[in-house]
Amino acid sequence: MTLMKPIGYWLNRTDRAITTYMNNTLAEFGITRLAWQVLNVVRDGEQVTDDEVRALLVANADTAELDTALSLVLTGGWVTRPAPEQLALTDAGRARLVEVGAHINTFREISLAGVTDDEYRTAVSVLERMTENLESRA
Repeated sequence: MTLMKPIGYWLNRTDRAITTYMNNTLAEFGITRLAWQVLNVVRDGEQVTDDEVRALLVANADTAELDTALSLVLTGGWVTRPAPEQLALTDAGRARLVEVGAHINTFREISLAGVTDDEYRTAVSVLERMTENLESRA
């Protein structure tokens, strides 16, 4: 009888697989998975602070990794600073998000092959509850 691997094993392995696939896919556009996430956070806000980006993406990376991603999107010209510690998407940043959009859609199709909408919703719901259970006791 084969034992089922624990959820932590699959969470870590899945995250590494997602990051590797996305980093390889996005490399031709000069961005990483984390930089793409930063662009999306900045896009969703009129102007966002560095601290807001860090707070929203804290589960995805540590401060040093987030600072590297912030630096990448700033030096790439995809995000600008209209004021100190403020971030805003540039036209080039909006274009970059559109440009990689088809690749992100392909990634989603590949990663969700054979997974129904109900299975996906169940998986996310279970992970949310597990996280809430643990964080409420921390």
